[in-house]
Amino acid sequence: MNMEKETKEPADIIEENEKPAEKIEIPVIRITIDAETKRLLDARKKQKSKKPTFLQTDSHKKKKLADRWKRPDGIHNKIRYGRKGKCPRVEAGYGSPASVRGLHPSGFEDVIVNNPKDLESLKADKQAARIAHTVGERKRDMIEKRAVELGLKILNPARREE
Repeated sequence: MNMEKETKEPADIIEENEKPAEKIEIPVIRITIDAETKRLLDARKKQKSKKPTFLQTDSHKKKKLADRWKRPDGIHNKIRYGRKGKCPRVEAGYGSPASVRGLHPSGFEDVIVNNPKDLESLKADKQAARIAHTVGERKRDMIEKRAVELGLKILNPARREE
């Protein structure tokens, strides 16, 4: 008699315990914005596409310097002088129109949400929720279900495989 025991590999055990992701029907929610706001959002998009990346002096040469803006203050700094060919300097005129500054490209105001209770104070016609990056999967599902009930838009919904 050949008595062989069937042993399950760890990969088989994990697959048995996993539940398929629950699919949530997310309705398409759009904001109604006036023509002036729409024009300003389009102007901001076009303006930001032409905006250069502002870098710290010599950040492309030295690894210890971050690729971010830091005002030049050296006495012989070429960027401070405004020499041609050097990276551009942060100046007035690169900013967004004041009435659409800080808005999401869809026109909604971005509000960070940490739990389902935070959704209660949002206005569905002007604000959209962005789930904080520290929120886990279980609470994220609870937030998404509550947002659907309240008719709110989630700007960063969980990616679900279909």
